[in-house]
Amino acid sequence: MPIEAELKARVRDVPAVRAALAGRADVEVAEYRDTYFDRAEDGFMDGGRELRLRTVETSRSVRTLLTFKAQAVDEASGSKPEFETTVDDRNAAAAILAGLGYEQALEFTKHCENFEFEAAGYPMLATLVTVPEIEGTFLEVEAVVDSAEDMAAALDAVREVMRAAGISPDDFTTELYTDAVRRSRA
Repeated sequence: MPIEAELKARVRDVPAVRAALAGRADVEVAEYRDTYFDRAEDGFMDGGRELRLRTVETSRSVRTLLTFKAQAVDEASGSKPEFETTVDDRNAAAAILAGLGYEQALEFTKHCENFEFEAAGYPMLATLVTVPEIEGTFLEVEAVVDSAEDMAAALDAVREVMRAAGISPDDFTTELYTDAVRRSRA
């Protein structure tokens, strides 16, 4: 079962963090259009699960991903098992989800700067994120592992990448973008 070993932090010095990441890899700028789906009758999202359609647009491509995230397996980091696949037709995927009883719960856009590299033997994805409805910039660093037994070592590697980029443990957050966007729109 693939698990996204991920940490997220608020970034205090964006140029310094960007420079540190650029020392590891070239940047790919992307816009993510995320639509989250829920079933009100059973509190699907309230249980910590996520069902999302994401369209990722870069200068080189546009692709749509269907993602299911199960409940967190590590509360301190919020890391979750994640299952993801590419879909050819976003509208058809949304119609299938609606036919299965899911409703659009939330839609927002993330502006991302992605850096892919290897650290401590793990393929890493570090992403600087801004969301128009949320103040500030965030850094997400993730490594995908095959089992919960691999989580501790992967999270240690992720913490080291964040430390090297100038992120303090005091800057870490487990707040979900979905919760922050909902609050900003309330």
